[in-house]
Amino acid sequence: MNQRKPWDVIDEIDWNNARTHKEAMCEREARAGNDEFFKGCRWALDSTITFGIRQVEEKRPDDNGKGISPESFWEVARKLSTRELTGNAAQVAVNYLMLNSVAREWNFWYRRILIKDLRCGISETTINKMVESINGNYVIPVFKCQLAHDGANHESKVSGPKLIEVKLDGVRVITIVYPSGHVDMYSRNGKELVNFPHIKEQLSKNAIFFKDPMVLDGEVMSSSFQDLMKQVHRKSDVKADDAVLNLFDILSLEDFKRGRSDIPQYERSNALQIWYEPIRDHIPNIHVLGNEMVDLDTEAGQKRFSDINATAIAGGYEGIMIKDPLAGYECKRTVAWLKQKPFIEVSLTVVGTEEGTGKNAGRLGALIVEGEDDGKLIRTNVGSGLTDDNRITYWSDRDNLIGNIVEVRADAVTQNQDGSYSLRFPRFKGFRGFEPGEKL
Repeated sequence: MNQRKPWDVIDEIDWNNARTHKEAMCEREARAGNDEFFKGCRWALDSTITFGIRQVEEKRPDDNGKGISPESFWEVARKLSTRELTGNAAQVAVNYLMLNSVAREWNFWYRRILIKDLRCGISETTINKMVESINGNYVIPVFKCQLAHDGANHESKVSGPKLIEVKLDGVRVITIVYPSGHVDMYSRNGKELVNFPHIKEQLSKNAIFFKDPMVLDGEVMSSSFQDLMKQVHRKSDVKADDAVLNLFDILSLEDFKRGRSDIPQYERSNALQIWYEPIRDHIPNIHVLGNEMVDLDTEAGQKRFSDINATAIAGGYEGIMIKDPLAGYECKRTVAWLKQKPFIEVSLTVVGTEEGTGKNAGRLGALIVEGEDDGKLIRTNVGSGLTDDNRITYWSDRDNLIGNIVEVRADAVTQNQDGSYSLRFPRFKGFRGFEPGEKL
């Protein structure tokens, strides 16, 4: 049985917009063993494969050549992806394929692979869903990087030895560096970024230090976050020369493609520093973030943790990252990385109480607190952070709360329009001097 031509399959998939139709077509071709079709899908939809060409023309429907063999196309595609063909030579090779191809095979198949857009409404997710149980060789790697959970939702994990570093307010960038000097940059969702040539050039000149293709994980920052966001995907009049790539992780491309690295975080962090130190003066637009090991189970560690938070606030950082030093890298959201916004702690005096509403009716709703901190008179209500037991106990003895000192954790001090000060997201931490169960 002859295999369906890939361009005919693409046309058939595009004929009906129904999701079930597209899935059925992918399943049919998988069961038929259409290797050529799924190879093309892989090269078109795998974000880590790029061709380095900006323009691929369509053919006029009546402008047919004698046709090209799959082998001749894949040889050119391979050389484009490895950058054996670049610049004018690459364009000449692509134009030669186009001139000799049949219009239908070129416009519906080969061209769409090179522009990395099959234009028929199927994605790697659609294909993988239908082929995984039929032929694992047809599965297309999905571009994913490691993401962090919110530390506020995993307080039990904020314990023990952890690597602490500042959280930047930039654009997440996954950079692939090949020993040949070729460099690709992607957004966290796998969209290729082409607007940071100065960073690519600096990395390319130092790629010889890598024996294998490596993935550098980091964030690009500029003097202005708003200006940076305007430049990230701009195709003309790009002004991103001041952008700096701040790196915080490294793993092999092989591990990235399989979705995980089993090398512990502390080893990956050390490897990144070892690569960076000898060449740091030659890559001014590339920095490696520092980190510090802190044992959060000790009093000294907790104090240092608070100091780092204070430094993050003063430095205008978005927050801090808490990383498990023994964890590997997983291309998904994981508690191995926890993000936590910087917080401050202030001691304020209880000047009043408010009854709760709804389920907290007849219980404490909020403490009204005020006091001076760093020369600012702060007044705010604190309702978050109180347990059900707190609300019952404190409300029953509310008159004795007045005048006591309460420790409050918040994101920051804020100034109201009338010039007074309050707290952003204040949370109850505890009363100063009271032990659990002590009568107020």
